[in-house]
Amino acid sequence: MQFVAASEPRIRIEAEYQLKNSGNRPLNELELRLPGRRRFHFDEPRAAWDATALTLGVSEDNPRNALITLPQPWSTSARHTLHLSVEYLPATASETALSFSADAFFLPAEGWSPELLPSGGLFGTGGVPPKKWEMTVSMPEGFLVHTSGQQGKTSRANGETIVRASQSAKDHYPFVIAGRYTPAPAGRGKENIILWTRKTQDAAGLRGLSEALNRIMEAYDSAFGARSKDSSTTWIVECPMATGCFTNLSASTAKLLGDEEKEPVSAEAISLDTVIVDFSGGPPTLAVAAAPSLAASWLGYAQNPGFYNQEPPLSALPAFAASIGRAAAEGADSRAETIRRALQLVPEKAAARGQEEPPVVRAKSFLFFYALQDRYGREVFRKAISHMLNARRGRGFELSDLIASFDEETHQNTAEFVRLWMKSPGVPEEFRARYRETGAATAKSEKETAP
Repeated sequence: MQFVAASEPRIRIEAEYQLKNSGNRPLNELELRLPGRRRFHFDEPRAAWDATALTLGVSEDNPRNALITLPQPWSTSARHTLHLSVEYLPATASETALSFSADAFFLPAEGWSPELLPSGGLFGTGGVPPKKWEMTVSMPEGFLVHTSGQQGKTSRANGETIVRASQSAKDHYPFVIAGRYTPAPAGRGKENIILWTRKTQDAAGLRGLSEALNRIMEAYDSAFGARSKDSSTTWIVECPMATGCFTNLSASTAKLLGDEEKEPVSAEAISLDTVIVDFSGGPPTLAVAAAPSLAASWLGYAQNPGFYNQEPPLSALPAFAASIGRAAAEGADSRAETIRRALQLVPEKAAARGQEEPPVVRAKSFLFFYALQDRYGREVFRKAISHMLNARRGRGFELSDLIASFDEETHQNTAEFVRLWMKSPGVPEEFRARYRETGAATAKSEKETAP
């Protein structure tokens, strides 16, 4: 990987694959998954098989995939070298793709590196990355760099810094972020937070940011269990270009978190340990904006391949985590208020039959995790969720895994409680009444103490 800091900066990717046909039949073609053009702006990729240039076609089965027709059949046990190259460019004004500037860039975990797919057929295998491989990153001298894997030898030549990072299976998807940043420690106690900014920040503002970030992380430790030692450091990095860094929260998620539906996103996780942020609003708002993205570090970003594609109620776990983090960042106990706001999205008199609308299902899924805390206690909730996340890390998890974890911790039939919540219309009246009464008591107290 080489970053070229020209008037029109670009990221050059050169990938070399040492391949062996370990199957029982010759192969005439290869299929690979290229980066999506909605997320990345790049020139046409080039490919070579040993020293022979190849033409990339389109797979008939899946237009998202590229098809390579080999110059000769690839016989069994034979070894060949596949070389792929591509150049990433900054997004144009009309595009929503990720972008970068002349003095900073990033490539997030998953999505940017070409993926070889298993060969066709009922028992087709292959395409799995090797247990160890090396990623080399070249960039202008003076850049700070953070990558996946274990950084090793660093060298300098012709005005460039060259960093080599050994990748292994536990690193999952490769990523890199680099630029002319100024580092600043922002963690206290057991939390190690590294802050990279493009401009020097006010010391008082950074202290407030540090305190808020530590509250968020302590809240996540309390709710989901402490992260492993390998994940104990968190990088908060200013985005290279704010207009090309972030995707948008869905309108339904924004409602659950109390945001305006069109409020711009100003923080996003790009790896298990790295969050990019927009510093234009200053340190006071940064921690609140970063809370949803920081949650990904506890819930399995870039380890669970279905992190953002779960079925209800697990699809609402990131939003539930975000609400915990935001409350911690603001230094207020807004749990009851958050629940009451979500309850307004679920009709009180739900039809006994008929499928509920997707916004209602999302709100119920969000409330479901609060109901689990109420039913079994927050300590049992923490242990059960932590057990599920650790047991299924890297493989994804389903509702059955959640139920099994709570069954193990409570020695009760959790499935019955899940059915009550997710299979019955609306939400249980006992739960709604509890927070209706809490809200009424709070309003009465405020009225009595008002001057």
